[in-house]
Amino acid sequence: MNAMNRFADSAESPDFDAPQILRRTRRRRTVGIAAVAAALIAAGGGTALATSVASNSGSTPAATSTATKSDATTMLYGENPTIPIDFAGWSLDGAKTYVEKTQTKLGTVTKKAVKGCKPNSVLGVSPHAPAIVHKGDTVNFTVCAG
Repeated sequence: MNAMNRFADSAESPDFDAPQILRRTRRRRTVGIAAVAAALIAAGGGTALATSVASNSGSTPAATSTATKSDATTMLYGENPTIPIDFAGWSLDGAKTYVEKTQTKLGTVTKKAVKGCKPNSVLGVSPHAPAIVHKGDTVNFTVCAG
């Protein structure tokens, strides 16, 4: 019995540094994302990259080639091909930031009282699909008054 106790007390247990492991994982993920972004930009996919990561208000669907069902909140941006941007449910601040990134101008912001909507969330955009918005155009928003 004593021999087993001495063996159990002498064996070293592994030491896990959880914060270091977490930092290393985040660093590797960041480097991987940066590598993919650099490859996309080098291959000419900068526009696709901008539409997939530009939103500050959470996750947004990736750009598709056709407009979605909610055309009142969808802005078609660019030339050939156009990039549909669905602002449905975005915050006004997130929409303003995205308008700056697309180099379009923010026009009027109209508040509309709609029951059950989140205050300052986008309810509509003008011009909306099927009209196409180009760099330098003015974009108007209708947001929830709360």
